[in-house]
Amino acid sequence: MARILILEDDKLFNETLEDFLEEEGHSILCALDPYSALDLTYETVFDLYLFDVNLPYENGFELLDKLRQSGDVTPCIFITSREDKASLKEGFGKGGDDYIQKPVDLEELSLRIQAVLRRQVRSEMVQIDTYLFDIMTKRLYQNGQEVELSLKGGELLLTLLEGQGRVVPLDQIKERLWSSAEGSSDGALRVYIAQLKKYFPTQIQNVRGVGYQMSTK
Repeated sequence: MARILILEDDKLFNETLEDFLEEEGHSILCALDPYSALDLTYETVFDLYLFDVNLPYENGFELLDKLRQSGDVTPCIFITSREDKASLKEGFGKGGDDYIQKPVDLEELSLRIQAVLRRQVRSEMVQIDTYLFDIMTKRLYQNGQEVELSLKGGELLLTLLEGQGRVVPLDQIKERLWSSAEGSSDGALRVYIAQLKKYFPTQIQNVRGVGYQMSTK
């Protein structure tokens, strides 16, 4: 499951995309204009952006450029009615990962989403101080040796890294670590945070009442 932000100013098409991608198992948030979308990027860590190009106020290329300049590396697929090569070159130049032309074939969109997400996963080893974290297996290594890390500790570490230095809200962390059937608790979360802080005492910060953030430096 991926967290996807849809930015599309056609309300009916926006809802169509939302319904289809939720049926595919993804978690979806939607915006009808760039300013609302930008606000959502501050509140939630996404795995993928789906941005229409022709929008009110500013186009999708300009919004992604603004996000890239702020350090946001979330992959983005553009939805566009444009066919000229100059537009495609501009989209990729602003940091886009793929594009799909209107009218959108939903099955093709699903395949493109899967392909972009797979490419992200292939960047599988993350350096954090003297440690290496394998995001595929959620295992942590130091000097080539695996160190002790529980399954939920590994999932928590991945969730914090996906935040790219931003605060990851408590609700979002709990949603990742526990199914609705399991239930979650602040006490259990603190146990896993403490486990990670054994290895990363200065990189993980608690923003009281809001969530946690992590630096890889």
